[in-house]
Amino acid sequence: MSQFRSSFAAFLCLSFAFCSFQSLAKTVSATSPDGSLKVEVNDQGNSAHYRVMKGNEEVVANSQLGLVFAKLPEFVDGFKIKTHKTSNANSVWQQPWGERKQVVDHHNELLVTFSFQGEKSAVNRSKHEFSVRFRVFNDGIGFRYELPKLGDVDQVTIVDEQTEFRLNPESTSWWIPARGWNRYEFIYKKTPIKELDRVETPFTARLPSGTHISIHEAALVDYAAFSLDQRRDGVLKTDLYPWYDGTKVHAKLPMKSSWRTIQIGNKAVDLVNSSLILNLNEPNQLGDVSWVKPGKYIGIWWAMHLAEKTWGSGEKHGATTDETKRYIDFAARYGFDGVLVEGWNIGWDGDWFFNGDLFSFTQNYPDFDIKELAKYAKSKGVKLIGHHETSGAVTNYRNQMQDALDLYQKLGVEQIKTGYVADGGRIKRVDDKGIVRHEWHHGQFMVNEYLYNIKEAAKRKISINTHEPIKDTGLRRTYPNWISREGARGQEFNAWGSPPNPPEHTVVLTYTRMLSGPMDFTPGIFDVAPKGLYEWNRVNTTVAKQLALYVVLYSPIQMAADLPRNYSKDLAAFQFIQDVPTDWEESIALDGEVGEYVVFARKERDGSDWYVGAITDVQGRKIELNTDFLDEGATYEAQIYQDGKDAHWKHNPYPVDVKRIKVNKNDKMMLHLAAGGGTAIRFKKL
Repeated sequence: MSQFRSSFAAFLCLSFAFCSFQSLAKTVSATSPDGSLKVEVNDQGNSAHYRVMKGNEEVVANSQLGLVFAKLPEFVDGFKIKTHKTSNANSVWQQPWGERKQVVDHHNELLVTFSFQGEKSAVNRSKHEFSVRFRVFNDGIGFRYELPKLGDVDQVTIVDEQTEFRLNPESTSWWIPARGWNRYEFIYKKTPIKELDRVETPFTARLPSGTHISIHEAALVDYAAFSLDQRRDGVLKTDLYPWYDGTKVHAKLPMKSSWRTIQIGNKAVDLVNSSLILNLNEPNQLGDVSWVKPGKYIGIWWAMHLAEKTWGSGEKHGATTDETKRYIDFAARYGFDGVLVEGWNIGWDGDWFFNGDLFSFTQNYPDFDIKELAKYAKSKGVKLIGHHETSGAVTNYRNQMQDALDLYQKLGVEQIKTGYVADGGRIKRVDDKGIVRHEWHHGQFMVNEYLYNIKEAAKRKISINTHEPIKDTGLRRTYPNWISREGARGQEFNAWGSPPNPPEHTVVLTYTRMLSGPMDFTPGIFDVAPKGLYEWNRVNTTVAKQLALYVVLYSPIQMAADLPRNYSKDLAAFQFIQDVPTDWEESIALDGEVGEYVVFARKERDGSDWYVGAITDVQGRKIELNTDFLDEGATYEAQIYQDGKDAHWKHNPYPVDVKRIKVNKNDKMMLHLAAGGGTAIRFKKL
């Protein structure tokens, strides 16, 4: 009995101590407009923390906040909540182009200011404070750091960020490695979170409860991008990409970081239907952007990847006047808006991957008459699409950028595909002292360099499609001429990659990379195995799936990437590529699971037709499609492009059955997807 009393007394003592400690910690909170999500912010342990609740489920456990500086003491320990205030917003804004025309921005906001209240030291810290602004939407949260001027300190160098995301380590995750040589161009892995090391964002996970989340960032301007570094199991810490010297961010005060985002959904498709990242970006800063034109294009591109043509000069040179005219004629015949030409400019001869300083962005090869071709394209109602490959030699490009953009403006070129092919961490810049420095594609220097290119292009009413880019963080809202980008393993890996993209790759992209914004994946390959079905390098899908990708993988500019001769052999299937729009009134992910399958419905912008795309992994599937997204009281002709009988991505990828039936919104349709296959449907309103 005495032993029980002693234990009980000890329990009371511990409980009282815990309660006393807790009473000293302050907690403030904000909920989503529908009440389903809650963010709690506290100063437990004399430092800033937050946690995220979904109903009674702890989605993100109590996680650290804070910044570490080169010269100032770190803003981690000794900070307490000083003030907090709440606000809310509920508005609708319109995209000039996009996956949906109208975007609802409905959120509650919590601004928490932390001030230093720790022990006194030789450093006067009375003015050391920082704020964290939280916005809570029905589909997730965003938060960012805001630093005021700190006494007489008006510039800081950030060397680390302490932001954590504490997740259940048993959660299932889909990820690619960070800090790798190939930037974002890796095949996704599926593992428990506890098996991660350092990963890129968007990072998608399914918690044991079934809740789906994605961690990313929004409005990345004049700051370093971050990857996620797992410390203890389930503790993911932001890891900012560094400058060449190891520092992370050089900032003038006051400053704001990019938003850290956590999209949250009951189902996988809830993540896909979220507009959270767009809503955390600033409105359009360019004014009238009616000159930004979504559309479809073809190009002298795939032939180089197949080694039928070369970027460099010689007998196999792809970018010749005659070859370009042939592509222009094909584009005009079948209603394409533009023709991309790579390899037109001096600098491609030799090992261009390592010779970026040799590129001229204004001087064409002798067998490519750029002025004549601009006139010829205009006479056919087609636009030339420009191309600037830098091979990561960004100072060489910066020195020529004004003249290069002026040339394209003079020729009537309205879109440019830029490229920054270089290993991760090997961007080459020359500083103001003439010293060569090597930077990461995702560090603060390149964040600013990419945006500089966008702004300079906008002055000339030119849109940019960036390859080897900084990750997409929704800046297309602020700068709508940033029309698309790459940023993942694209179609070209199927021509020469080791290995090529597996059948599930594009399904995984839907729930990972595509959550950040449009991708120029370059779909539409009809000759999926030009060297034979059982050769290593080939496209590991059916042809019907290639059609469905135009609906599933959103981009306002879509390429018909195959060689013109391959489309001429199958004009029945090619009709879908001609018909499908690239600009949408509404987009709805109807059904799917990460890495397994997805079904998308999209309505054409300012029109009446709907389109559906469905794709699957290595498993063949029967999926019931409920057509209740169609307009009330209307009848549609469903033009269906589906995998033929016995189709299979590996053994029989080519059969495409085309059929037409009449449907309305009360109907149900059964979609038959072959292994590695898909279905594309146009619902033409009658």
